[in-house]
Amino acid sequence: MKTISSFTHLFFDLDGTLTESGPGIMNSVRHALRHWGIEETDDDKLRLFIGPPLTESFKTLYGFSEEQAFEAMKVYREYFGVKGLFENSVYDGIIPALEALKKSGKKLYVATGKPEIYMHPILEHFGLKVFFIFAGGADLKETRSKKDLIIEYVIKECGLEEERSAGNILMIGDRKHDITGAKKTGLASCGVLWGYGSREELTQAGADFIIESPRELSSLSGNDKDCSRVR
Repeated sequence: MKTISSFTHLFFDLDGTLTESGPGIMNSVRHALRHWGIEETDDDKLRLFIGPPLTESFKTLYGFSEEQAFEAMKVYREYFGVKGLFENSVYDGIIPALEALKKSGKKLYVATGKPEIYMHPILEHFGLKVFFIFAGGADLKETRSKKDLIIEYVIKECGLEEERSAGNILMIGDRKHDITGAKKTGLASCGVLWGYGSREELTQAGADFIIESPRELSSLSGNDKDCSRVR
């Protein structure tokens, strides 16, 4: 396995990795559940929606049928598209880390399960877009919603097959879906602990590296010698 600083192309998840998107997502889920007469007060359960495809979460957590899950997704978007996407904030330390990585010559990309129609305004609004060569996300029909499909999409759009073959790409994210998506597409992975996944979740998913704070992202540039927290 390469050292963490040897990767030249870095794929970042968005929710729970670059931004603290929990409030907007959870409020949007509450809005959708009320459509079905469900008043959810368990925030821990609502947090489980952060990361996986929406329809998958409605089916798994609330027993919705395929039809109900797609209806719930539509109602979710009624709230998210107007309010939820900006009930959000950039994690402390992310912007300095991205600045350092870009300055060191790393090639930065976004690979997120969030639909692109929401992803682009969020990146623009929070001043993140300038750091990334390309940002790829899900489509509204959820034909491209699973992490491995999104990673493949970014690789194809950016012509990164040779970089993948050379082992130069690292996927960085906070949930098991980021790690398993990387594995399915032949990428190494780095789990982060400031988002919504635990060390246990990321380790069990097979993360190659784990870091604890946005500041430690600077270890990927090769310019920070304090890499003691990197697994």
